[in-house]
Amino acid sequence: MRRNNLPWTMVLWVVLVVSFEFFDRDAQSQSYPSRPLRLVVPYPPSGANDTIARLIGPKVSQTLGQSLVIDNRGGANTIIGTELVAKADPDGYTLLIVAAGHTVNPALYPKLPYNTEKDFTEVVLIGDGAYVLVTHPNSGFNSLSELIAIAKAKPGELLYASSSIGNLTHLAAELFNSMAGIKMLHVPYKGGGPAMLDVLGGRIPIYFSTVAVARPQIYSGKVKALGVTTAHRSAALPNVPTINEAGLPGYELSGWYGIVAPAKTPPLMIEILNQRIRDVLRQSAIKDKLMDSGVEATDQPAAFFAKRIHAELLKWEKVLKPLAIKPE
Repeated sequence: MRRNNLPWTMVLWVVLVVSFEFFDRDAQSQSYPSRPLRLVVPYPPSGANDTIARLIGPKVSQTLGQSLVIDNRGGANTIIGTELVAKADPDGYTLLIVAAGHTVNPALYPKLPYNTEKDFTEVVLIGDGAYVLVTHPNSGFNSLSELIAIAKAKPGELLYASSSIGNLTHLAAELFNSMAGIKMLHVPYKGGGPAMLDVLGGRIPIYFSTVAVARPQIYSGKVKALGVTTAHRSAALPNVPTINEAGLPGYELSGWYGIVAPAKTPPLMIEILNQRIRDVLRQSAIKDKLMDSGVEATDQPAAFFAKRIHAELLKWEKVLKPLAIKPE
């Protein structure tokens, strides 16, 4: 019988190449970082992701001993910048700041040019940002239980605002609809400002707002807060119960932020980045500035963030698939 064995010289060559690649990557990891890093922001300048990136960027540069260049690559609801990083070399020098929409997009777009779970390695969860369910003081309901009862009695009559189709101010309400077994009607706006103005004017009764936008209006008494969307109360609104506490068990939604790298980035590099960025997030000044935006800094290993991504992907697939939402 004929045997198709490779010549021993070719086998030796393959072993040497693989060994060289392994030791070369190990050596690079040991000296990492040895040159500037790039943090891609998949949004234009001035948005929340960009603000957070520029807040922590200088401190991360200091702790790593290398500059961290912010590279804004907005467009296509983050898909352009995200694809760029998915296809970048996994050398630890190209990173991506992501928000909760990172795990929503796979359920909204049937054909993404990357795989959200397989094409990235999670580096660090920066923090969780609560949304808050607000209503006009004269809306007719003073608690979450009253809102749900009225919505059940009048299916399809209660209106809720969002800052755009497919973003978290929209999806928070759709998750609420799904879990409460109610149907409120969606009124999309072009931005959080116009949405909040119509709530303040009493024209729209319900809005899941960012804490940063809603907090001044809550403290001035212009809107009522019925609950925050996160699993725990927000330190920015400590007297407002969670939606889970207020009457809808199991409800949770976070406007989280984090950093990922291309898949196959060496684990040692991921560990270095995770530890150094967490060092920054522990600084009081950074924590306070994040809190001003309604974001609570976290302190977790990379594996925690990976599990979070997986759970969020499953949740949004389940919630959004039957809704057939078409993003703008």
